[in-house]
Amino acid sequence: MKPVFSAVLALALLGGTAGGALGPGTARAGEADVVAVEAVSEGSGSWRFHVTVAHGDTGWDHYADKWDVVAPDGTVLGTRVLVHPHEAEQPFTRSLGGVEIPAGTGAVTLRAHDSEHGYGGQELTVELAK
Repeated sequence: MKPVFSAVLALALLGGTAGGALGPGTARAGEADVVAVEAVSEGSGSWRFHVTVAHGDTGWDHYADKWDVVAPDGTVLGTRVLVHPHEAEQPFTRSLGGVEIPAGTGAVTLRAHDSEHGYGGQELTVELAK
């Protein structure tokens, strides 16, 4: 059985919990926040990340447009580009597989980006199997 590690962060300022409990329009219209992550080992140092992002997308001018997997030294190990706004789907979860994690890396941080503010929202760090 493959190891699975997950972390969930419920943000009080969102008025709810991660995992779909928020309805459309309930995310704040600031920076994009990572509110949950599930990391699944694919073997041989490769991981799949299921990341839930909350953001008050208002359309093409202001939406969460990507999220990153970041090593402790700041190296971006993988990026999931989000190709359209999610005004009616908040929070939303998207996945990225094939992320190579360097040997000895015990944790990674997930951060989201939006088209207006860039980075700056809530980040989430997840521990990985050794």
